[in-house]
Amino acid sequence: MRFDVITLFPDMFDAIKSEGVVARAISKSKISLKTWQLRDFSNNKYRNVDDRPYGGGAGMVMMVKPIRECINAVKQKTSDTKVIYLSPQGKKLNHKLANDLSKLESITLLCGRYEGIDERVIERDIDMEVSIGDYVISGGELAAMVLIDAISRQIPGVLGNHNSINDSFLRGILDYPQYTRPEEIDGQIVPEILLSGHQANIDKWRQEKSIENTTKKRKDLIKK
Repeated sequence: MRFDVITLFPDMFDAIKSEGVVARAISKSKISLKTWQLRDFSNNKYRNVDDRPYGGGAGMVMMVKPIRECINAVKQKTSDTKVIYLSPQGKKLNHKLANDLSKLESITLLCGRYEGIDERVIERDIDMEVSIGDYVISGGELAAMVLIDAISRQIPGVLGNHNSINDSFLRGILDYPQYTRPEEIDGQIVPEILLSGHQANIDKWRQEKSIENTTKKRKDLIKK
């Protein structure tokens, strides 16, 4: 899969390019990740990409022309790309959406800043808006990183021996508790059943604990 990210802060993506699941996916050639500096598409010497909003109000709005020209430049490299705008008004990111998007060949992510982007870009140039939650952050870069990570781990071969099929939310409930060595620490002991070697009983215990965990922490998932 190819990711193209349109941003004012391309250096922010150095972190996921060099560490973790995304870096591993890049090294295995499972994904590619290219950032595009939006200011390179500005048409003035100050490299401005924003202006005051019509109708007044606080803040600045990102302009149509540089965004549209940048998207068009991306499409010259990958014409079938799906353009996604990271926005608190978008479709809420969940496991199913990440899995569905992982089946695409190319995704272009537009990272907004300030008070957002001119609505005309959304009307003509954006295929989908995606939100990572009902809150506001300073820009779309962090949201884009979350989306890239969530999608990348769904691509076969990225996680190696680990399989994302066991991830929380895939089955509609949370994961079961996990333990590792030592068996006892500060008076806390690993549940005896996990040491029994009886896999059928362990699987049954894990299923029960998943339901218990979900009921305790995310009752909304149980209702669904």
